Amino acid sequence: MKHNEYSAKQIQVLEGLEPVRKRPGMYIGGTGLEGLHHLIWEVVNNSIDEAMAGYCDHVTVELLKDQWIRVSDNGRGIPVEVHEKTKKSTLETVMTILHAGGKFDKGGYKVSGGLHGVGVSVVNALSKWMRVEVKRDGWLWSQEYIRGLPKSEIQKEKKAAGTGTVTIFDPDPDIFPKIKWKKSKILEYLRHQAYLTK
Repeated sequence: MKHNEYSAKQIQVLEGLEPVRKRPGMYIGGTGLEGLHHLIWEVVNNSIDEAMAGYCDHVTVELLKDQWIRVSDNGRGIPVEVHEKTKKSTLETVMTILHAGGKFDKGGYKVSGGLHGVGVSVVNALSKWMRVEVKRDGWLWSQEYIRGLPKSEIQKEKKAAGTGTVTIFDPDPDIFPKIKWKKSKILEYLRHQAYLTK
């Protein structure tokens, strides 16, 4: 039998969102049409979780120019205060760290869909560019990301009434060979979710 060395040298440790970019299929099923649309489902499912928890009654999905997508809701808005464990804003933590979300502990969501705290960070990792805007605590907050990495610190932009989250993303052509949204597929998914969600 041929000797094949298997040691610590063969064990690769990927940091942050690197695993998602290396093996997107493990997270969204592939980089074809289904995987591409799965990006929308993950962001929408976060808004639906807010609706199922009783904090949101309006979710909008918009197809923008250049194949960008904007998903907005009137939920509570992703928290923005500094997270105790990461020492970064909670928004940045949720957007850039796998398994960071409100779906693991009893204080978050009782019912939820999507990839359970993985989803939105996966969308961020597989986007060329992303911007998240949060209205809460009387202010509009924002942060932008390039391929999953923060472009800058969270920004406290201006006073704003109400609450909610807006996520705008541009899928990465380095990941998806063809970026073309199928409107009928999106409508079917959203109608199905609207029927199931109070």
